[in-house]
Amino acid sequence: MTRQKTYLVISALGEDHPGIVNQLSRAVLEHGCNIEDSRMTVLGGEFAAILLVEGKWNTLAKIENTLPELERQLGMTIISKRTGERATNRSLLPYAVDVVSMDHPGIINNLAGFFADRKINIEDMATSTYAAAHTGTPMFSVHMTVGIPADIHIAGLREEFMDYCDGLNLDAVLEPLKG
Repeated sequence: MTRQKTYLVISALGEDHPGIVNQLSRAVLEHGCNIEDSRMTVLGGEFAAILLVEGKWNTLAKIENTLPELERQLGMTIISKRTGERATNRSLLPYAVDVVSMDHPGIINNLAGFFADRKINIEDMATSTYAAAHTGTPMFSVHMTVGIPADIHIAGLREEFMDYCDGLNLDAVLEPLKG
């Protein structure tokens, strides 16, 4: 009989400086827990981290109790929430979506609306802006992973998505997630 894993999601946000990842990961390790998944990045001058920490209920409690002191030491806002294992839905097909266009407001909202209207879950998303080579034009790119219900006709969805993106002047790709 396998035991149900217990998790703590930790979110930390604060002014970026060297050593943040070291201190966060040390706190997890010192309490006998493991970081199973994470996202960390610098946004503007702020460092943002989301960690999925796995451990026994009592070791997770010890981490929870140390968070106020860690928050003070790092000068960050840290929140946490207990969670369980993610329910796997075998009827969802993982697809990658990549979109590039000239930067303008509303791109994310338009893409999110397209998928929400079709009951397609956005599971992961990363966006960035950059200057186009040679011209310096402000560009925007988004990469997301979506879970497409198995009963949706993929060819029809792809055609509908490409037409939608063409109408918004977005260069887009929708393809099965590799690996």
